[in-house]
Amino acid sequence: MVVASVAAVCLGALLGAWAWTSTSNTHDVVAVRATIARGETIDRADLMTVQVGVDPGLRTVAGGSLNDLVGQRAAMDMAAGSLVTAESVTRSVIPPSGQSVVGVALPRSLMPGEPVQAGDTVRIVATPGAQGEVTEGRPVEVTATVVGLHPGAEQDKTVVSVMVPKDEAGELAARAATGRVVLVLDSRER
Repeated sequence: MVVASVAAVCLGALLGAWAWTSTSNTHDVVAVRATIARGETIDRADLMTVQVGVDPGLRTVAGGSLNDLVGQRAAMDMAAGSLVTAESVTRSVIPPSGQSVVGVALPRSLMPGEPVQAGDTVRIVATPGAQGEVTEGRPVEVTATVVGLHPGAEQDKTVVSVMVPKDEAGELAARAATGRVVLVLDSRER
């Protein structure tokens, strides 16, 4: 009986020690000290290291990598106090120099039946006017890369944000504003 009691006490102590170490196991990770807007260059003063118990499913950046983040750009808005993940930062900014992003609001009927995704190559093609007039030659089209999709202000419309060369952005924006354009999805084969 005494041996069983001693064994039970020892087992309880071991379980208690294991529970304490598993719940108090913290790691140094990078957190945001001051809010960083998407696209901004990250400064050392914007970041800090904190000790937290991190779930293995969360892909945080280790505290030792803080200096590697300095000079990169915020891939999304990062609020002060939030943890930094690998997806939060990027070495590039959208749009890069020489490129512009144009929003094209389209109803479902003027988009492909296949879901459009960021990174897809598309063409925005001018459609005939209200009277059905078609210009001579090939229709006007602009090749672009999809950078995002957002619900439009009008019901049944989706705003497709596309990246185009800077010198084509004005014409595309003017044509998109008329509502007389259609989106063509090109091959995803790379």
